[in-house]
Amino acid sequence: MRVLVVEDEKRLAQALQRGLQAEGFTVDVAHDGNQGLWLAVERDYDVIVLDIMLPGLNGYRVCARLRAAGNETPILMLTAKDGEYDEAEALDTGADDYLSKPFSYVVLVARLRALHRRTGRRLPQTLALGDLVIDPARRSCTRNGADVRLTAREFAVLEYLARRAGEVVPKREILDQVWDSAFEADLNLVEVHVSAVRRKIDTAFGRSALETVRGAGYRLAADGG
Repeated sequence: MRVLVVEDEKRLAQALQRGLQAEGFTVDVAHDGNQGLWLAVERDYDVIVLDIMLPGLNGYRVCARLRAAGNETPILMLTAKDGEYDEAEALDTGADDYLSKPFSYVVLVARLRALHRRTGRRLPQTLALGDLVIDPARRSCTRNGADVRLTAREFAVLEYLARRAGEVVPKREILDQVWDSAFEADLNLVEVHVSAVRRKIDTAFGRSALETVRGAGYRLAADGG
């Protein structure tokens, strides 16, 4: 899941980014309304976490402009404690859900997953490519019934390729989808992680599912190789 967090309290924004990344999400952060609006328009997100009190444009105006432009990305708005008027206005403006500060991180993650499920962007619970089985919800991977241990970033790379099984996926696309926009990285980082994934799902089992297509990118065999 790719999440945009628009929050001007930098310590809170950084804590949310670290926590959500640990859940396996890809997270971009904006600290003011104008930057948040620009990112929401320019990039494709699964969910947006949007604070109300923001410099530049406040959260209501960001939400209203996105909806007026036809952007239907689910928005969870962060409101003031016991701010029932904030909550009502958030929903009237077009937000899909709200959470009052201070909030439980566990509840936030559960709300984000629920929003993702409800918006029609429904994805398979598990991805089965032959005997290669990937379970995004449990962050688990097995090959021929044996557990395959992957880092969070390796898992994200594998999951993205699995969702595009049989297609050639460019390195740049993998970089954009799996790494945060603020992360300054070159394509060699993708190569390193793909090589690590290949060792774990292919080499260790004598398979060849993950193919390098020279000059184009990578392809994961739909039958698991």
